[in-house]
Amino acid sequence: MALDVTVGVLRVDYPELAPVSRYDRKPEDLGFAGAGLGNEDNQTTGSFLGHAFSMETATSAPGDIEEAVGSFIGNGLKIIVVIGRGEDVLKVADLAGPDVLVFNASAPETSLRDRDCRANVLHVAPSRVMLADALAQFLVWKKWPRWFLVEGSNPRDVKLAEAYRRAAKKFGARIVEERVFEDTGGSRRADSGHVLVQRQIPVFTQEADEHDVIVAADESDVFALYLPFHAWTPRPVAGSGGLRPVTFHAAHEAWGATQFQRRFEKQSGRYIQPEDYNAWVALRVIGEAVTRAQSDDPQILKDYILSDAFELAAFKGQKVTFRAWNGQMRQPVLLTDSKITVSVSPQDGYLHHRSPLDSLGIDEAESACEAFNN
Repeated sequence: MALDVTVGVLRVDYPELAPVSRYDRKPEDLGFAGAGLGNEDNQTTGSFLGHAFSMETATSAPGDIEEAVGSFIGNGLKIIVVIGRGEDVLKVADLAGPDVLVFNASAPETSLRDRDCRANVLHVAPSRVMLADALAQFLVWKKWPRWFLVEGSNPRDVKLAEAYRRAAKKFGARIVEERVFEDTGGSRRADSGHVLVQRQIPVFTQEADEHDVIVAADESDVFALYLPFHAWTPRPVAGSGGLRPVTFHAAHEAWGATQFQRRFEKQSGRYIQPEDYNAWVALRVIGEAVTRAQSDDPQILKDYILSDAFELAAFKGQKVTFRAWNGQMRQPVLLTDSKITVSVSPQDGYLHHRSPLDSLGIDEAESACEAFNN
């Protein structure tokens, strides 16, 4: 049976200050470029079976989400990929209703996979606790168990810091000291910025208890990039600066990723971003499920994706699958210094009765998600 599948890709745009580094400016087609490549891959596979794949894209301010979702639903779309923050992923899921399958392609909020989970939402983006666990495994493997935790003052930074506290306890590390770097607002870049940082950061980090590594929780992108080479004590930096846990990175080349990167760069004219990779994965998950289940019904696709039969190659060393208890995609996490892939978690020796990938993030026994129990 030939199927005609159209996927809606919604990116929610937020007012933000310019990033600390101009290399981190967000491209206009962020997420959409990755989704486009995924749709292209689906078309290639679908052509052999008579299936047609297409996508509609939309950008929205947080206050205009209802209109964007309404447009997708009015056009008959049953699958939506969302690139946005946690509260807006939930908003899309609730507006779309239980008969529409929603893919979270960027929101890291752990609560979305836990007490606030929705039965119609699947997560291709890793959660904060998955990213924190991935870094913690490596730091403990390196025998750097004493952490100096520096967290930002914004709500997202506080949540990330909590994820690192959880990871430290889980894997046997010890946070020897914690400090909060206050975000005073204003521009984060100025002609004299490096001079100010060169004076501020050493003073801020001086006289910390003896530590092996500085772990930065700075999801707001305020201070973490300034920590390397500026801290009072010469120690490695990890977390939001230095060695970072990411879902994907443009420097990653192993397991066939070079060919994938070149295809993306040829299509978009730029390097890939995590949101692009997540959107690509979401489209490929949809394409694989349609091909294998021979259906475009959202419930049938969801059941197949959550089953033991589903798997997808994703250029990260092993095939990705989904956790049936909360809809989170199992996946390796890359650790990068922004030039090379330093390591990939889970690290050797971290075992799990189901999959080593389940050593990252919330396990089934810990989960407060009840929406997937039915």
